Amino acid sequence: MLPIAALSLTLVTVASAPPRLQDRADYLGDPVNYDAPEREDPVARLLEAIAIGEAELEWDEKRGWLPALLAAFDVEPSSQVLVFSKTSFQSSRISPSTPRALYFGERAYVGWIPGAPMMEITAIDPLQGPTFYALEQEPGEPIFTRLDNECLQCHGSSRTRHWPGNLVRSVHPNPRGFPILRSGTHLTTHASPLEERWGGWYVTGTHGEQRHMGNTTVAEVDRAYSRGDEERVDTSAGANITDLSRFFNVSSYLTPHSDLVALMVMEHQAEMHNLIARASYQGRITTAYQANMNEILDQPADHVSESTQRRYARAAQDLVDHLLFRDEAQLAEPIAGTSTFTVDFAKDVPRDPRGRSLYDFDLKTRLFAYPCSYLIYGEGFDRLPAPVLAVIWAELWAILHGEEVSREFPHLSAEDRANILAILLETKDGLPANWR
Repeated sequence: MLPIAALSLTLVTVASAPPRLQDRADYLGDPVNYDAPEREDPVARLLEAIAIGEAELEWDEKRGWLPALLAAFDVEPSSQVLVFSKTSFQSSRISPSTPRALYFGERAYVGWIPGAPMMEITAIDPLQGPTFYALEQEPGEPIFTRLDNECLQCHGSSRTRHWPGNLVRSVHPNPRGFPILRSGTHLTTHASPLEERWGGWYVTGTHGEQRHMGNTTVAEVDRAYSRGDEERVDTSAGANITDLSRFFNVSSYLTPHSDLVALMVMEHQAEMHNLIARASYQGRITTAYQANMNEILDQPADHVSESTQRRYARAAQDLVDHLLFRDEAQLAEPIAGTSTFTVDFAKDVPRDPRGRSLYDFDLKTRLFAYPCSYLIYGEGFDRLPAPVLAVIWAELWAILHGEEVSREFPHLSAEDRANILAILLETKDGLPANWR
């Protein structure tokens, strides 16, 4: 019996009006089948494990299902980051004095607010990408509810290119946590400059003279505050904060931290999950389209047109760029977090004979020592459609050998490329035969 702890688990599917912000036809039904009742995400797998007696969840009197769920999903408490802007499903319960905690691992993101009636979960399905659930915070039988329709109103909008996706935002929050939308917002990835990150978030860590938008609110002294007035915000007041107890009661949370490094890893990972899922969707749609055209035009079943090849290449390109941190914002000074996250993150990970790993941090000029995403080891990457995966491996081989591709990677030195290649050759299963 896995030490996860309650007695059974119920999954409820809630019908609701579809999102109006997008046309979901591309991923509902064949060939993507995002709306299919069968899933392979961590929630679905947990349900299956409980059903056959291999796992159970245990209720915690102080924090409900949170500790057990994190253990079930292999999520470290040190991954905790805290957001106080009212920008999520339970926004009425979020404020600077009661921030929402997010915990993340490679397969799931868990949102928790002290005293809230539910927890929010984004579970990463190896085929369908981000999927969305709520878990009621009541003792007894745990009840999971699928919230795809509700969550896709934001997580399937123009902000995620109209595909299901993770969404990390930086806003200008007022003292109650409401985002001042007329001042603009920022979507945050590893490409975002530090000065545009973490508006509406608490941030613990040191970063020298670099500035960010975290740990501060904007006083709306008049209704004229708008885009371009950001210079009125004193970002120095939120800089290099290592203790959050001045802002709220930190004892309510699993840790007193909202670690700067954890935030940066989450931002990279959230978009990497999006791009893997998007490449999977687009690859499956392209394959189905080609098969249909072959039948209509009486072509051989294995015929692949030039236009189809270009579509596979387009599906792969953004993924490869993000995988290799092509557009990563560089650090001007070293950074450091305040929790054990950097140690916990790099425990029990693939390493080559020299001890090097894609999980190793740099934190001086960039996030990772070897800029190739660790999500290359994930099931979602391995299960990409074969034609898309073939393009990805071909591009990676060319880039890591210094050969020309359609775009440049000037941030990768010859040493970087050699190190990444050596690590992959020793640690990555399923490499193409020509890599050996």
